[in-house]
Amino acid sequence: MRAMVLAAGLGTRLRPLTNDRPKAMVEIGGRTLLELTLTRLATFGVREVIINVHHFADLVIQYLKANNNFGLQVEISREELLLDTGGCLKKAIWFFLQDPNRLDEPFILHNVDVVSAIDFHRLLNSHNENRALATLAVQKRESSR
Repeated sequence: MRAMVLAAGLGTRLRPLTNDRPKAMVEIGGRTLLELTLTRLATFGVREVIINVHHFADLVIQYLKANNNFGLQVEISREELLLDTGGCLKKAIWFFLQDPNRLDEPFILHNVDVVSAIDFHRLLNSHNENRALATLAVQKRESSR
């Protein structure tokens, strides 16, 4: 299974933690958000990931290299200008179209700054049972946004 991790944002809501690093490199309990995301996806069966980067992009690339991509096949989609969710997916379309035998395979789009215990198996089963074009996981919560 494949996934895209959205890690290009400026991390403005996480400042001052992101003044000298990308939000993907912010730590929780001694582990970066990127490590938490990639290891969780790998546990689910994801083996190929594309990560979009922008803010302190080289730090993310160096971190991945130093950690052997956490055992995953990782591609980088560098954004010179932030493309937002739709734009980054469009730029990375080659990653999802490179194998014509896998065009109908679902993939996961995951924000690097979302930490959850969502059951990916249950989400995928629901997606397949409903023959959905897309499935979005949301959570009801209080927010000022």
